[in-house]
Amino acid sequence: MHKWFVYTQFDDASKAAADFLADRIKISIHKNGVCHVVLPGGNTPAVCLSYLAEKDLPWEKINWYLGDERCYEVGHVDRNDLMLDNNLWSRIGETNIHVIPAEQGADLAAKLYRETIAAIDSFDIVFLGMGEDGHTASLFPDNEALNDDRSVVPVFNSPKAPDERVSLGVETLKNAKTRMVLASGISKASIIKRIRSAEPLPINSIGDIRWYVDEAAISEDNDRK
Repeated sequence: MHKWFVYTQFDDASKAAADFLADRIKISIHKNGVCHVVLPGGNTPAVCLSYLAEKDLPWEKINWYLGDERCYEVGHVDRNDLMLDNNLWSRIGETNIHVIPAEQGADLAAKLYRETIAAIDSFDIVFLGMGEDGHTASLFPDNEALNDDRSVVPVFNSPKAPDERVSLGVETLKNAKTRMVLASGISKASIIKRIRSAEPLPINSIGDIRWYVDEAAISEDNDRK
């Protein structure tokens, strides 16, 4: 079942998500000597990642991956890896970053990233975003990528620019040890109500999730289980 953690303000939700991330990273490193973390794109996680960057963590023992990437040239302002570098990677010590080479096109980039993650049985933490249509990573409703059982999938005909993307596949996300989503604002209230009603949306196809949300995001749903 999904677990919901609701905060009055988005900043509080972001801090709580960062605290949880830091704790899970420490636990994974203590147990396995390393931690494999998937990070989201978009604008919502920026504040949380900035808080995470302030933590005292053994950064050199953390491996970072992307949940998805947009097929733009390296350095494009809308690439997810640029946001992650600005808010996290450039602010921490030596660490291990595994970007998706999406500039090479969806098919080839997906193939190369499958090779990158081939040795990972399951990610320790998958931190995801969620769109107003219920998509997560670049797995959109009714898109063929949802039915692709490969670990990393090419995405075509995206309803949001750009048309081509690369995403971790449904099975990869389902197999993760921990999944979490940070969401905020009244614009997410309608889709969160549908999620909590167990509609067959992409975000509901990947297993149980820890949700960190502000009150505005669940304003259409008073049943806060």
